[in-house]
Amino acid sequence: MAKAALKAAMKKRTAPKEERQQQLIRATIRSVAKNGLSDTTMATVSRQAGLSQGIINLHFQSKDRLLVETLRYLSEQYRETWERALAKAGDSPADKLAAMVAIDFKPPVCDPNKLAVWFAFWGESKSRPTYRKICASRDMAYRAEMVQVCQQLVEEGDYHDVDAATVAAGISAMTSGLWLDLLTSPRSMTRERALQICQAYLAITFPNHFS
Repeated sequence: MAKAALKAAMKKRTAPKEERQQQLIRATIRSVAKNGLSDTTMATVSRQAGLSQGIINLHFQSKDRLLVETLRYLSEQYRETWERALAKAGDSPADKLAAMVAIDFKPPVCDPNKLAVWFAFWGESKSRPTYRKICASRDMAYRAEMVQVCQQLVEEGDYHDVDAATVAAGISAMTSGLWLDLLTSPRSMTRERALQICQAYLAITFPNHFS
């Protein structure tokens, strides 16, 4: 038993660099969700991770860098998730749009801690150019793809009175609002209900493709 415990402890201290950094980023997500950005410190992250502050300093040097890398991690994870969803959806623009909307209300995107962290960073983005740049990059890439898919639907369904950019903006705004409801009113708003609301919007906008 003693040897097994010692071996586990050594493994914990000597995890590969990338694995250790992701462990610290996940701990940062939990800390920010619980304490907010301003009250998240190296100490709160180390407690969440079960590691020393020295290890955090070794990998990230400062709280600011740790927060930036956490935001970048979330942004990249989001992009990888919707790109995979698009790849699996096939060639149909209706299937692509449905897939893009659906991933916003499923793990790993629709996780309470991650949503709380996104809102925390968005709240600080006005005064933090780095946060603003990362958030804008995340939103622009997703929005551009959604506009393209919506335009394909407009042309395929001959929806003369539908503007693709307006629909994409509406979906984005609706998603953000539903995410906030999921955080603040979890008893009355569920992921399933949020997705149903978005699907109803799609059915009204593109009645020939969604029911």
